[in-house]
Amino acid sequence: MDYGFLRVASIVPRVNVADCEFNAQEIIAQMSLAGGKGAKVIVFPEMSLTGYTCGDLFFQERLLVSSEAMLKLVVDASANVDALVFVGMPVRCTNALYNCAVAICRGRLLGVIPKTYLPNYKEFYEKRWFASAAPNVYSEVSLCGQCVPMGNDLLFKCGNIVVAAEICEDLWTVVPPSSHAALAGANVIVNLSASNEVIGKHGYLCDLVKQQSARCVAAYVYSSAGFGESSTDLVFAGNAMIAENGSFIACSERFAMNARMAIADVDIDKINHDRQMTTSYADCMYNNLKPYRVVDFKLVESSLPEGRLLRPLHRLPFVPADGKMLSDRCEEIINIQAAGLARRLAAIHCSNVVIGVSGGLDSTLALLVAAKAFDSLQLPRNGIHGITMPGFGTTGRTYENALTLMRALSISMEEIPINDAVKIHFRDINHDASVHDVTYENSQARERTQILMDYSNKVSGIVVGTGDLSELALGWATYNGDHMSMYGVNAGIPKTLVKYLVKWFADCYFAGNETIAPALHDIIATPISPELIPANEKGEIEQKTEDLVGPYELHDFFLYNMLRNGFSPRKIYWLACMTFDDYDQEIIKKWLKVFVKRFFSQQFKRSCLPDGPKVGSISLSPRGDWRMPSDATSAMWVKECDEL
Repeated sequence: MDYGFLRVASIVPRVNVADCEFNAQEIIAQMSLAGGKGAKVIVFPEMSLTGYTCGDLFFQERLLVSSEAMLKLVVDASANVDALVFVGMPVRCTNALYNCAVAICRGRLLGVIPKTYLPNYKEFYEKRWFASAAPNVYSEVSLCGQCVPMGNDLLFKCGNIVVAAEICEDLWTVVPPSSHAALAGANVIVNLSASNEVIGKHGYLCDLVKQQSARCVAAYVYSSAGFGESSTDLVFAGNAMIAENGSFIACSERFAMNARMAIADVDIDKINHDRQMTTSYADCMYNNLKPYRVVDFKLVESSLPEGRLLRPLHRLPFVPADGKMLSDRCEEIINIQAAGLARRLAAIHCSNVVIGVSGGLDSTLALLVAAKAFDSLQLPRNGIHGITMPGFGTTGRTYENALTLMRALSISMEEIPINDAVKIHFRDINHDASVHDVTYENSQARERTQILMDYSNKVSGIVVGTGDLSELALGWATYNGDHMSMYGVNAGIPKTLVKYLVKWFADCYFAGNETIAPALHDIIATPISPELIPANEKGEIEQKTEDLVGPYELHDFFLYNMLRNGFSPRKIYWLACMTFDDYDQEIIKKWLKVFVKRFFSQQFKRSCLPDGPKVGSISLSPRGDWRMPSDATSAMWVKECDEL
């Protein structure tokens, strides 16, 4: 596998009912096509060799003999395909007939998995023809002249790839067989199905597939019978779906007249990481583990064709790509932020908050969240004390936006310039004000924090912090300056998400407000800057954060993949190079190394982080998700960056 990715394919072939030769040729053709695309696990529907709707023809000797003969053709053809392949067919064992998935790899029969749960209600009559795997006491079966392992206790293993199979109705039961298989180690589940279509069923099926992939923390490859099955009483639309840990990464067209394929790269590394991180997974395994037989198979190691990944690549992993989902997500996040602040205020019987309002994105979001929290508590907004503190680098644009926003929100306003106080401080510590170094910058940040803290004492309130998750990851905050507050509402919000939350306020919460909405849109369009260095000759922002520390879209990508997925710098770099084709590879490498070094060196700031709500899957709170020693070394990570 390249960087832990495994290419899988779900195929819905054309089928002729009871025409095993035609079906075998279709399977061979599609198997070869998928193999040529680099698929290493290939799944066909339930009864794909015979057709699912054969009815009482399943008792015909001619059909059973032909299906076995055609299976031999498929097995022989698979010798030229570097993949583990699953086809569906009836299999005889002693005096019973079973609905089975047959596993094939490179010219070998590996195993036969009988269906465990047979539907025998409404339109389904499977117990009329087949026996269930549940009472099956046979561990082997003779098929195509070979003695092959048989049972619903088979796992197919190649390195850290472990595959298990279940069939259609198995998924719809209270405890699907794949649940036990996953606990036994299967990280790829395949389902050979023949689910017919009725109104509302497809949506329910999609939920089942996604939920089972999530519960099992696995990839789930689902293939269901399509065009060609008998339409005497039922219609089969053909569903090829691939899910990974609760999300679809590929789906085919339904109701197609020709063969269809869904093909995608599932991330085995990510699946295994999530299982290790979720300790309740191991607890469940110990309580419910069943014995399984492991069948080894081998694949020829090869790179992904053309080095391309067949899966969604999210440039902004914290931001949903779908517009409706993004709007809903923004509303939910803002409600979490506002509820957290509201609860803190109610708990300490406080009706005053103090916020430093700069006219930048982060302080704007914190102010808007405070306004929503006050609205939900039915507190007057004049309990929100917005303080703008212009300094050496403050520009007219941010200053005017801050004043406009505070006036329009009807909060209490104060303007406290910091220049004189900072100059006195420079004199006290004997610092040359013409030297624009870290002392010059941090003195301003700490002066502002002192004002906020003291003002909060004056009004018996609390200071609401404005720093975001990305700044915490990079340590892009002045220790005991803007790093500190009494409740940090933005602590769980990455920088790339902040502007979308502010936009939600503009377009939804304050929609139609002719003052607030335009101001918010201009704030969104303003370059990100701490404004600690004087403006240029045109009065424009001279100090742009992303010029100094790197693009936030890259850093948030690094942050997500390092913390959420546990990926190494090598894998993160590889993914970033494919995702950000507008960045030179050396630039990506440069900022990845900056991210790694800063993330490790700035942990001491996160170790004393103020309270704040967790919002997404990543939090850097030392009391919650991220517990790391401040003196941990980054040597191994930096070395890997250097070797890229």
